[in-house]
Amino acid sequence: MKISALICGAIVAATVPAAALADDPRDPAMRNAAARVRDSAATRELNRQENSRVLKRGVTWRVVRDGRSDEAGDGDYAAASQDHERDMAEYRRSRARYEREMAEWRRAVAACDAGDYAACDN
Repeated sequence: MKISALICGAIVAATVPAAALADDPRDPAMRNAAARVRDSAATRELNRQENSRVLKRGVTWRVVRDGRSDEAGDGDYAAASQDHERDMAEYRRSRARYEREMAEWRRAVAACDAGDYAACDN
């Protein structure tokens, strides 16, 4: 039992310094400009690969709406614009209906306050 604990301890002791130097600005391997350029290029390539992987999954900054994802990019702008116009028209209709109902309710309240108790049932 002591041997496996010692082995685990040795493995941890060997890996911790490497992890601690991962982003160390004083890392001896990054002292020359060529090494920093290579490191920067490798990081950029890893970022591009990850972005490609994410895009293949279909996850973008665009909102998935009505069960349809906007994977086509800007090519689907016309459809999105039509959806927006349709939603805005529906909003205007809903808002007008709300304003009519509120005006009717206010008239009923005023009538009720004036003594027309039949209007109080609204």
